[in-house]
Amino acid sequence: MSDSIINNNALAFMALCNEYCHEVESARETEHDAFVAAMLRLLPRIYISATDVKTDFTPVEEPYIAGVLEEDYYEAVRRSIENLLGPDDTYLEVFEEDMKYSDTPIAASISEGLADIFQVLYNFLEAVKDVPEELVAMGLVAIKEDFGAYWSRILCNVLRALNHVRYNSVAD
Repeated sequence: MSDSIINNNALAFMALCNEYCHEVESARETEHDAFVAAMLRLLPRIYISATDVKTDFTPVEEPYIAGVLEEDYYEAVRRSIENLLGPDDTYLEVFEEDMKYSDTPIAASISEGLADIFQVLYNFLEAVKDVPEELVAMGLVAIKEDFGAYWSRILCNVLRALNHVRYNSVAD
């Protein structure tokens, strides 16, 4: 039995993060329907995998993932998805906290949501690349906390919007 603090769930999660980042970075070369299908295939698996990541490791310092993704690259990724989705990119957000105080619907963007998730996963993968196992474990603790506090909601909202695009596309 291995003494590794990185278990199979964590490895599967990192592999899904890598696959997601690759798909998002390749959006410019992808067909609309193929991209939507890929996101609908990956996002639920990422959600489940992030939920299953065990963070039994107790870090000695506050777990933190540095932001290494450059703003220009983030914006290029977001724009390529926005261009690919066209009119399907915008959807009405009903779970926005400000919605209960608003008389008008709040529009959201699939491309921005996917780019936000990309930023989190890209930064995580960069932080855990070629580092000792303890630092990988700290990265897993940080991304698990960030998942619960921030990007799980974005993932669910974007998944719902992508489901709508797949089965009720504006382009149709």
